[in-house]
Amino acid sequence: MLLLALDTATPAVTVALHDGTDVIASSSQVDARRHGELLLPAVDRVLAEAGLRLDAVTGIVAGIGPGPYTGLRVGLMTADAFGLALGVPVHGLCTLDGLAFAADLGGPFVVATDARRKEVYWARYADSRTRLTDPAVDRPADIAGEVAGLPAVGAGALLYPDTFPRAHEPEHVSAAALARLAAEKLAAGEELPAPRPLYLRRPDAQVPKNYKVVTPK
Repeated sequence: MLLLALDTATPAVTVALHDGTDVIASSSQVDARRHGELLLPAVDRVLAEAGLRLDAVTGIVAGIGPGPYTGLRVGLMTADAFGLALGVPVHGLCTLDGLAFAADLGGPFVVATDARRKEVYWARYADSRTRLTDPAVDRPADIAGEVAGLPAVGAGALLYPDTFPRAHEPEHVSAAALARLAAEKLAAGEELPAPRPLYLRRPDAQVPKNYKVVTPK
């Protein structure tokens, strides 16, 4: 097994290689505006660090969000392109699950990432491997009762201390955590989600409802 894991659902552009035993190379950069520029060079770096070529990869793991439209599609389209070119399977994995796995808090907690518009993407977990709720997007004040008293991880938790007073790092997901979680699930015979995006809301850009017709006289 050689898994190439990547995620662009948060401001982090993160890539890792897992050889079936552990992560052998990884790269993470935080830049919310340059996912498209940074992702492929990051893939080149981790392959070079591991001393491997892309055609050695036997599977792709891509974070499926939830996340903003523009950033998220960079990682998923790249994963699909690699899968087609190499003829290998492409697996999805919830970005929030990767954060939960990396946090390893050992008890009930919340993962919350920044959804912008003064909202968070979030879910509740029984432990680092067990999600209790579907990912959702809400204003922090609207979910205060549901998350009260629980530790929380992620950039969304750190941004809103009134709702998440017990906030912890990591702030962003790492592909290393995604790769470890995916390898564990695949080894146990679990089926991973399809590599399809969890947007949870419409993109900011909208097609105008009423066009002004301009015709030459």
